[in-house]
Amino acid sequence: MRRRQSTRTRPRIVAAALAVVAAGAVITPQSAQAAPNPKILHVVPDGGAGKSCTIARPCSPQAARDAARTVDGRDVRIELADGTYELSEPLTLGAADSGRDGHTVTWTAAPGARPVLSGGRALTGWSKGTDGTWTADVPEGVTPRQLFVDGRRAVRARGEACAASTCDATKTGMTGATATGIARWQRPTGAEAVIKVRWRDYHCRITGVEGDRLTFAQPCWTNSASGTNRTGPAWDSTTVDSARYSGVAYFENARELLDEPGEFVWDARERTVTYLPRKGENMRHARVLTPATERLMVVDGAHDLRVEGIGFAYAAYGRPSTDEGYAGTQAGLTLTGASGPVDHAGRHYTKPSAALTVRGGRHVTVSGAEFSQLGGAGIILEAGTKDTSVTRSRFTDLSSGAVYVGDTEPGPAAELAGERNTVAYNTIRRTGVEYTDAVGIWAGYEAGLTVDHNTLDDLPYSGISVGWGWNQPEARESVLRDNRITNNRITNVMRVEHAQHDGGAIYTQGAQPGTVVSGNYINRSAYENTERDGNGIYLDEQSSYIRVEGNVITRIGYKWVSNWADYGIRNHATGNWTDTDAPALTGTGSTMRDNHTKLDRLPPEALAVATRSGAHRAAPEQLRPDLARAGTASQSSTDTDGAGPAAYAIDGDTSTDTRTLSEQGAWWQVDLGGVRRVGQVEVWNNASMTTAGFDVQLATAADFSDATTVRVDGRALRPTLLDTDTEARYIRIKRAGTGPVALSHVLVHPART
Repeated sequence: MRRRQSTRTRPRIVAAALAVVAAGAVITPQSAQAAPNPKILHVVPDGGAGKSCTIARPCSPQAARDAARTVDGRDVRIELADGTYELSEPLTLGAADSGRDGHTVTWTAAPGARPVLSGGRALTGWSKGTDGTWTADVPEGVTPRQLFVDGRRAVRARGEACAASTCDATKTGMTGATATGIARWQRPTGAEAVIKVRWRDYHCRITGVEGDRLTFAQPCWTNSASGTNRTGPAWDSTTVDSARYSGVAYFENARELLDEPGEFVWDARERTVTYLPRKGENMRHARVLTPATERLMVVDGAHDLRVEGIGFAYAAYGRPSTDEGYAGTQAGLTLTGASGPVDHAGRHYTKPSAALTVRGGRHVTVSGAEFSQLGGAGIILEAGTKDTSVTRSRFTDLSSGAVYVGDTEPGPAAELAGERNTVAYNTIRRTGVEYTDAVGIWAGYEAGLTVDHNTLDDLPYSGISVGWGWNQPEARESVLRDNRITNNRITNVMRVEHAQHDGGAIYTQGAQPGTVVSGNYINRSAYENTERDGNGIYLDEQSSYIRVEGNVITRIGYKWVSNWADYGIRNHATGNWTDTDAPALTGTGSTMRDNHTKLDRLPPEALAVATRSGAHRAAPEQLRPDLARAGTASQSSTDTDGAGPAAYAIDGDTSTDTRTLSEQGAWWQVDLGGVRRVGQVEVWNNASMTTAGFDVQLATAADFSDATTVRVDGRALRPTLLDTDTEARYIRIKRAGTGPVALSHVLVHPART
């Protein structure tokens, strides 16, 4: 018998409904009932007791994935318990692992846990040699390109640089086997040459030694040399056999090079690793890991998926150890394959392997993740991934770059276009450790991309790179547009010791209408560089329709903003703060207006912008007052073309140069106008780095009879910093021998009080 509803309850229901409507809610049959609690599946590192994935009987990640596929009508939370999840193959998530009917599948750390997906393989059974080294056998299928001892990265044993005059590279190989000693090595074919040419990085394995000549693995060497018509734009002069080649940075991975604590060698023939411990390391008890599994998580075609609070560590990147090697092209991408289509716009370059790859994802969120000790990159979003974000995650100690977004095809099909993705509030430090041409955040042909409030520090090359194509015909029209690079904090990038040039803290390529670069704090990009080509914001090649506004840019090796190509169109720089100046933007219809340049102190407005930048609020590095700015400059002579007057060194602009004649004891000096206590002198060399072997003299007397003298051997950097605590009115820079004194900038800072 059907029971009739009591009429006494109906007024209460109606009253409650009216109250909800009055509060602004809409009553629907779905919202009248509370949403069901999410289904929670419990995962443990050892795989647990089965497939039920309960607290009492937790399961493996693979079992939890399969169990989640059977859940309908509610959210799913897959909670990973604390510990290390050792993976011999990637955890793959496809379309079947998506949230359905408006629900979400979340892979997350259990409350209070810090789970780590690891591709590392432990190396054990170490035995000590008579020379202080330790050796361990390596399991089949593992190629130790990186080694981590108690979490600390070891270095592949490396030698000294070899100049091009000795190691002369051609399309077919290289000389220098005799002079370098390689011809006498026991197994030279296990070693690699590491070569850096401008913005490119090459790693190719030696395959043969015949007399003084070295040959290298193919196709690595061919892809690194000219003549294939696949290595980049037709004008490119950065191949290993080009005029820009200056020699081998170092050879690595030979037993004969193992001479520094913290170095190791991989012997492929004996399948052993030999390591020279650092002080305090005990190899009988140390935990030694080498990355062995390439990808740890692959999301392919999934949507409404979240990855939260999970660590990714010790993922491998195998290609550089094969005959393909690492033929760097730009930003961590490489040329692969023995043959392929001719293309000068880089459409067929290959991204590195990453710990987490998302292909064709929709509404995928990666948040609070930690990427560390990786042999390749951190995360890749590609193949038409849309509406996906990487936020509040940390990236440190990566061999390649941190985040790669998008692809290199300028006109993809709609389903393969990258759109509305976000990279925000992440911390990226010490990436590009092995492949120094890699960047912190790279984006190809993206539309509606947001790169916001990230902190990037200690990177070998560029910090953020957005766009592709180098003005090549096939790339002049693309899907690039409406990207936002905002409020990022980028410090200590383009580090001079890594010898990667021609980049910037923020680097762009291609026409991208509606793109904005604003609110970023950039400090020390290419600082103390040896070449005048490191920039703050670099609108390279075809970069067009980009607005650069409200950024704070200080201590830059060359230009705070660079737009050198006349085929860049309608770029505008306005309202930025910087301690130097730069030539006007070159591109057609481009403008520079209302910028605050040549500062020797950042005003409160600039300090506020810089403080708000990055993943976490932090005070910026304030500029130091410059006593020379109000001084009077003079020099021993002026070059005959009259283009380098002494005043250029105190005009607050590192893009203008002084130049004396080449003469014995040539000098430049500044009179501060009165005796001051000097705390530091900055000497910025000129464009051609001509000032070398010089004295810096500080004196109170005009004849320098009471001078304090500091000798600088070798070339001045940009800048050379000399700390002092000296009373002085006159500061002179004097050649110790014959030659010109040519400077772009000299700053004299008062002693700190």
